[in-house]
Order: sequence, then C-alpha cells, then structure tokens
Amino acid sequence: MSTALYTHEDCVLHEISPGHPEQPARIQAVVDQLKADSVYQELAVNEAPLADLDHLVRAHGARYVDHIVSSSPQKGSVRLDADTAMNQHSLNASRRAAGAGVAAVKAVTEREYDNAFCLVRPPGHHAEREQAMGFCFFGSVAVAAFYALDELGMERVAIVDFDVHHGNGTEDLVADEKRILFCSSFQHPFYPGYFRESIPGQRVNVPLPAGTGSAAFREAITARWKPELEDFKPDLLIISAGFDAHADDPLAQMELTDDDFDWITRELTDVAAKSAEGRVVSMLEGGYSLPALGRSASAHVQVLAG
Repeated sequence: MSTALYTHEDCVLHEISPGHPEQPARIQAVVDQLKADSVYQELAVNEAPLADLDHLVRAHGARYVDHIVSSSPQKGSVRLDADTAMNQHSLNASRRAAGAGVAAVKAVTEREYDNAFCLVRPPGHHAEREQAMGFCFFGSVAVAAFYALDELGMERVAIVDFDVHHGNGTEDLVADEKRILFCSSFQHPFYPGYFRESIPGQRVNVPLPAGTGSAAFREAITARWKPELEDFKPDLLIISAGFDAHADDPLAQMELTDDDFDWITRELTDVAAKSAEGRVVSMLEGGYSLPALGRSASAHVQVLAG
C-alpha cells in the first residue's frame, strides 16, 4: 500500500508555554519511532500546505477565523483560554495542520495514495465553531471532511475519534451535517466534561470510565462503532488519532496498550475497505507520554502502510 505522511516545520515552532505537555517534541518522538521501526523510509513524505482561509470559514465561520488571525502575536504569547495560547508561529502551525488534512483528503480521493497520516500539531478536535480550547485552534478534521463533501463530491464521510478526551469541537462543527457520521470514544467524566446524545446514523458517543482497559475498550468499539460505521457506508474515513488513552499517558487514566492502537486501526481500515475503497486519512490529536506516543503512532501507521 502507498501511505503518505504530511508534516511541516511550522508545527514544531508552535509552543503554548515551556514545559507544556502539548510540546514540540511530540512530532520528533513519532518521527524517531517510525525510523526505528523502519517505517519512515516507506512513507511518501509531503510538506503540509497552509489551509485556505475559505476552508476554515466553511467549518468555523468568518468571525471566528478573523478572531484567530487577528489574535496572532508578533512576539511573545497570547492566551485564548486557560489551556490554549498562541506564539508567533501558532497561526501558521494551525493552518498547516488543517491544510495537511485537506491535502491528504485530496490526494487519497484522487488515488495518489491509498491513505495518509498527518503528523501535525496543534491538535484540533476541541476547537468549537467560535471557541478555541483544549490546545486547539481550528477543527482540522472537520475542515477536511467539509472539503471532501463540498469540493470533492463525497456523499458520506465518517469521522472517528479515539482520543481519550471527547472531540467536542468536531462534534460541534459537524452537528447539523447529515452527510457526516461522528464516532467518539473517551474517558468520562473528564475534560471537556460534556457530550451530546447519540443519534443513529449521525453521532455515536461512547463514554468510558477511568481505568478502562483493552478488553472493555475493544468490546465497546465492536458493539457501538462498527455496526454504525458499516450501516453508514462512508466514502471516506477520517481518524482523529489521539494516543493519550495509553496507560502511560500522564494526562488521563485509561489503560490501553500499544497493541490496542494496532487493533483499532485494523478495525477501521476494514470498514474503509468495505465501502470507501480503503480511503483513510488520519490526523494526530493527543498523546503526551513521548515514548508511548511514538510507539502507538508507529503501530497505527504500520497498519496503514500494510
């Protein structure tokens, strides 16, 4: 299989604050592990482009996009909420992250690649229509999904989010879009602390208690996600790939292992093979133990790369 990797140096230059867990070293941790596992050299590495502002507006609206652009500092840092701050590189990093998703969706749809992994930061799945939060500025996964639907002619896009934190931003951005099925599993009660009720064919939320391990996680995904995804028959599958449900992660209390991320990637690629000709675009979200992030992301990419 042909797998693309999208990334950019701007994603390393963004920093919320020194010592913050959503740190620049996350990118290199994944690259180093991919190289150690002899995977990196098999990937088609691409520079992530800047997302067009029109693509961001489609998801967030012009007022919010203008607010983020105008908040970008020339130097120093500007705090947008208790967890989320911008330095002078954050705007470009956020646009690169969203642009990676758009470029990857286009390349996979046009069969330039079978699938793609976007090794980008900041993450995006907490950014709501008019609110930056949870380290996130733009809802990159939702931006990519709307692009696939509105500009590439896709009829149905599934977004799946296995980050340990609920993807409230993605949920908010796609809430009224019947052409998108959104599936999220997450530790609850935990940040952000709220989620919307599930709606068959549109939204599947799977809250899991702290301490959930491999068996319960796999059972929940098999019982709740798989039937909905198979009934929906997506033309494209987009993954919010957060690896912070790992037992070693310092920001959560789930008990998943490296093998669980291999397993769920296999389950999702199986869904994509049945209805989407294997079209999968995955985008990095959380994961804050650098060793666990590297191993888990590498396991994920190895499945994509066959």
